[in-house]
Parts: sequence; C-alpha cells; structure tokens
Amino acid sequence: MMKVILVNGSPNEYGCTYTALSEAAKTLNEAGIGTEFFWIGKKPMQGCIACGGCGRKGKCVFNDKVNEFIELAHAADGFIFGSPVYFSGMNGSLMSFMDRTFFAGPRHPDSNPFAFKPAAAVVSARRAGTTSAIDQINKYFLHGQLPIISSRYWNMVHGNTPEEVMQDAEGLQIMRQLGRNMAWFLKLKEAGKAAGIPLPEQEETRIATNFIR
Repeated sequence: MMKVILVNGSPNEYGCTYTALSEAAKTLNEAGIGTEFFWIGKKPMQGCIACGGCGRKGKCVFNDKVNEFIELAHAADGFIFGSPVYFSGMNGSLMSFMDRTFFAGPRHPDSNPFAFKPAAAVVSARRAGTTSAIDQINKYFLHGQLPIISSRYWNMVHGNTPEEVMQDAEGLQIMRQLGRNMAWFLKLKEAGKAAGIPLPEQEETRIATNFIR
C-alpha cells in the first residue's frame, strides 16, 4: 500500500494543525492510501549550521527528529507538512526541521528520499498570515523536485482551537479535497511506473553559478 507521511510541525500534538492534517488523512485513507503522522515534538529544534557534515556522513550531524524522519521518508510515497502560523510564516521549529531535512536528506548514501514524491503544505491560523506561510513551505518542494499538490483553494484552516477549526466548513472541505488530489496523483504515478515511464533524466553534474568572482 502506498503511504503519505503527514508532518505535524506544531508544538501542540493534537491542536489545530493536527485537526487539519487529520481531515486530509481521512480522504487519503478512503482512497486506499495509507497515512502516518510524524510529530516533530516540542523540544528545541536545532537549526542548520552549514557545517557540511551531512555531505560527509550522509545524515545530519545533529542526531534527532530530522534523521529519524529522513529514514522514514525512504518508504513514503508522499508528504504533507503542516504548520501553525504565528507571524505570517511557518513556526520556527518546523523551519529549522525543514532546513536540515531538505539539506541532509538528498545527501543520504542510499538514495534521495524526497525527489519526485508529491508534497503539500497545510497551515493553520486564527485569522491571517496563511498564504505567505504556504509560499514559504512550498519553496522547499520546488527546490527538491517534489511535485506540489493543490486543493480547490489555498491549503489552510482557520480557528484558535481544534473546536473552532471544526467549524471552518470551507477549510475542512479544502483538506478533504487535498487528500483526494494527493491520492489521484499517487495513483497516476503508480500507473506510469507500471507502464514503464521512467522518472525524469537528471544531468550528472550539477551546475552552481556564483555571481561574485
């Protein structure tokens, strides 16, 4: 069975962000796609220090939730990253988590656990700041060659408590449609694989252009 990992970046394990992710998970399950929740926790999350150690070790030098998630990601077929919005962006712990995950993950010695796997951003706010947070999270997917899955509107819910989120009928519908769209894409990808359509060819040498000589 194909599986999507739903990353809960909120310090509240069963708060508003979890409520939104759960609604998406429900329709994924109805479509025959397995789901697994991954909570990054509430302990301080070390940011990337640009040491380059992951290039030598094949994993982050800080052995915490980041390396745990990267190992799980190899067996996943897709991802949904959820974040609360405090000041018009993802919360700080999730940003540190994603910085290190998407820098160290592609350097894993076995394979890149993220490239060409569909991903989506989900955000939760009391009122505003959601669209800029979605833009911020999507940039990791654009950089890492992860196809971005949309819904019928921006992937957001509103509410100050899980109970208030459950009253956001439009937001919940957006989450359900996101789950259906993710399931549809995964099934198309699987059908393409069965038909012998390979993943996009990659140029062996990556070009990096510096503008200051």
